[in-house]
Amino acid sequence: MQRKVDFSVGEYYHIYNRGADKREIFLERKDYQRFKILLYLCNNIEPVNMSRHFRVGRTLSEIFRIKHKEPLVDIGVYCLMPNHFHLLVRERSEGGITKFILKLLTAYSMYFNKKNNRKGTLFESKFKAKQANNDNYLKYLFAYIHLNPVKLIDSKWKENGIKNRLDAKKHLEQYSFSSYPDYCEEGNRLESKIINREVFPEYFENKKDFNVFINEWLDFEKALPL
Repeated sequence: MQRKVDFSVGEYYHIYNRGADKREIFLERKDYQRFKILLYLCNNIEPVNMSRHFRVGRTLSEIFRIKHKEPLVDIGVYCLMPNHFHLLVRERSEGGITKFILKLLTAYSMYFNKKNNRKGTLFESKFKAKQANNDNYLKYLFAYIHLNPVKLIDSKWKENGIKNRLDAKKHLEQYSFSSYPDYCEEGNRLESKIINREVFPEYFENKKDFNVFINEWLDFEKALPL
């Protein structure tokens, strides 16, 4: 089946995919950590040398100091959920998104299958993509993707809205498997190198602006439509 979206250089896209048969693709903390590392390592025109990058004793700090020759895409937002993931990316060069996602899903599937002694497809056959073709939708995606973890404490938030804003905000602040901390917290995480905010519109001049933006969405009685 052909994907309905044609990728264009300089344009922004919401990329997402889930486990085959809705299976969980992250079973423990180190699975999330591996995927975050791969978001960084696979975003490179050069092949990923797994045996070299993940050699015994190599620290997370050392991995995130590896320099890229040239990224395939610009990542603005990401969020990892137990059975799916979301990315907001910008196409840097022709074919960049497709090459990046292929490298990412192949590398993670190989890791996951080996670790869990399994065979077969881990992800659905086609990753999903939707172009952010206007400014309002692009800005909205910063909220929609970052608010996904609220589902883990309130499964009906998308249909009924967020019941407890304070609980939701606390959960988001403690959820380390997204780019949320890189927008709202002081200090830089190692993982902050995954994203490149410079090529995305400057919606949030500082962390206070981002917190105000998220709080506005959390106050809505109805949740965000996709």
